Order: sequence, then structure tokens, then C-alpha cells
Amino acid sequence: QAQLAESGGGLVQPGGSLRLSCAASDGGSTIYVMAWYRQAPAKTREVVAAESSRGTTHYADSVKGRFTISMDNAKNTVYLQMNHLDPEDTAIYYCNVPRSFKQLTITTRTWGQGTQVTVSP
Repeated sequence: QAQLAESGGGLVQPGGSLRLSCAASDGGSTIYVMAWYRQAPAKTREVVAAESSRGTTHYADSVKGRFTISMDNAKNTVYLQMNHLDPEDTAIYYCNVPRSFKQLTITTRTWGQGTQVTVSP
């Protein structure tokens, strides 16, 4: 089963940018959909963005126009470019492999530790 390793989080001022990375070590198998999730304090984990190996993307309404997801299929790696960050984006960000592009809330891999994103003046 894939191990997920997220990186790239940090502390940034409102309006700033960060780029998150996640590598899935899956023994060489092909991953067709990868997604980013986040969990803010006292809130449930939510889908942030997803991309299929065909390039189809999905974004939560709250991040549309600000975040961009991209996949490197050869490396089973997914990235999340986050621009115009807002304090509401503060959360732990996780990646995972959803069951399908239409079932993003059903994940198939053990959660990694995530990477903390804090947006604060």
C-alpha cells in the first residue's frame, strides 16, 4: 500500500503563496486520481482539489481561482500551488488516493502526517 509523504507547508502572510508536494510510494503501480484534503482545527477533513491522470480537475469552491493542482504521473507525485492565501486556509493539508474521481471522500491509503499551513499576519 502506498505511503504518502506531504511537504511544503509553513507559515505565510495573507496574500502569500506556498507549493505543497506529495509523493506516493506505491510499488510502481499506476495511480489514476490523487487529491488534496485539509483539516482545520475543530473541523472535519474536506476535499480541496483532485486531479485524474487524464488531467481532469476538481476544486472546492473556496479555493477556485487560487489553488492549482498538478500531477506527475510518472512519479506518482501531486502538487498543490496555493496563491492568495487567506487565514481561512490555515489547516493541516493531506494528500491521498481516492477510490475514484467521483468518490473523492472515499480514500484508499493510510493517511500520512500531513503538512501544516498557517496563514497569519
